[in-house]
Amino acid sequence: MAAACKPLRFKTGSLPQTCSMRLHSLLPLSLSALVLAACQPTPETRTVSTLAPPPQIENEAEIVARGEYLVRTSGCNDCHTAGYAERGGKVEKAQWLLGSPLGYNGPWGTTYATNLRLHLKDMTEAQWLEYSANLRTRPIMPDFAVREMTREDRRAIYRFVQSLGPAGEPAPTYLPPGRTPPAPYFTLVLPQAPAAAPAGGH
Repeated sequence: MAAACKPLRFKTGSLPQTCSMRLHSLLPLSLSALVLAACQPTPETRTVSTLAPPPQIENEAEIVARGEYLVRTSGCNDCHTAGYAERGGKVEKAQWLLGSPLGYNGPWGTTYATNLRLHLKDMTEAQWLEYSANLRTRPIMPDFAVREMTREDRRAIYRFVQSLGPAGEPAPTYLPPGRTPPAPYFTLVLPQAPAAAPAGGH
């Protein structure tokens, strides 16, 4: 390109015709090239993270501790741990929730507090959550209180019971109404239902 336009002497403010034509012919092309380059889309820069999202880690020790607290304060041991109430709660944890031979006798028959460590032994956590959310038992178990517990609290109880491990023997089986249970047992004598008012009475 430099050899095609030889240097010539010319007056200031003017260009030789040959170079002027060459310059005028190249200028639009150069401007077009600059405009096209400016209008080209900028290549998208993507940053690909090689780090996996942080795992949702549950603190197992805290969940188990929460379960122990609930068992201790919600009255589970009062029935499901033999001698717990009589000893003011001074029972080794290894003896917790093994069930009780003490019967609770009433119009429903005679019930016994279950050995929860054996009862939950073959339950998965999902099965326990479903079972406890719909718990219906005979007196004197306050099943309504368990149903009202949050899913997290019922999970914590499950984890705590599992941490104790299976132990002990099954509690005595339920006796239907009309059968006198062997000692020891409580008998709950309920008041008679009020007599129906005679027709037309007030």
